[in-house]
Amino acid sequence: MKPEHVCVAAKGATLESFNRGEFLMHEEEPANRFFLIERGKVAVEVHEPGGLTVQVEELGVGDVLGWSWLFPPYTWHLQARALEQTSVIVINAAHVLRVAENDHALGYEIMKRVGQIIIHRLQAARRQLPGTSGGVGFRKLIE
Repeated sequence: MKPEHVCVAAKGATLESFNRGEFLMHEEEPANRFFLIERGKVAVEVHEPGGLTVQVEELGVGDVLGWSWLFPPYTWHLQARALEQTSVIVINAAHVLRVAENDHALGYEIMKRVGQIIIHRLQAARRQLPGTSGGVGFRKLIE
């Protein structure tokens, strides 16, 4: 990203820490931020109403977590839980969205990068299909 775009995203950013087992986000909560993982590991999960939780992916240092802030209804579709002591940079997504509305070059960069994240998450979910690495069926992830 261009340095000026990084400065926009960094404005209002905070550093947060999560202990093992703490949630960074829960399904259906407002999605108004995203996370850059500085240290630790995070499990991206789907929580089923019957109590079943399926880990879709494990993220680590350098990974970005969260894209639901870009699309209505602006709520999380998955949950994320720290697997160990984890530090993240929390970016104010509402601020980034406001600036991107007026700076189309920034908006385009964000959409390209978020598109890559979405593709990566879909590939991770696909690996959960029967007959692939992972034992839980894809139906469990989408039903």
